[in-house]
Amino acid sequence: MPGHHFRAGVVAVVRRSDGRVLAFERADRPGEWQLPQGGIELGETPAQAAWRELEEESGLTPAEVELVGEHPQWVPMPWPPEIVGDGPRLGQVHRWFEFRVRDDDVEPKPDGREFRAWRWVEPAWLVEHVVAFRRPSYAQVLRG
Repeated sequence: MPGHHFRAGVVAVVRRSDGRVLAFERADRPGEWQLPQGGIELGETPAQAAWRELEEESGLTPAEVELVGEHPQWVPMPWPPEIVGDGPRLGQVHRWFEFRVRDDDVEPKPDGREFRAWRWVEPAWLVEHVVAFRRPSYAQVLRG
């Protein structure tokens, strides 16, 4: 599904035993919450990218979380016109990976550049508090 107009990336969903997901507040947009995500680098598999992004943005490593699943399809995230501008990219397409914490009391360490705060939330809460253009893809995976 990735191609010239859609950048390939990954999204990391971290859950604890009660089903809540780990949400992060964006440093550049207070009040907007999302999951760790990012692009796949040259030579990297999607799973490797998910582990890298998760550690970079949350500080979580295999010592705190385990990879338990992967959404079976690429999930498109088209950008709104104000983001697309005159560029060749029309959005992103992601592989979603699910991680489970090894201990429900784990405390991530947001990177401070991308994220400034974190909380455990119900998946439906996160769908409602992510930036609007991300909601369809979040709803597809988190409510699916």
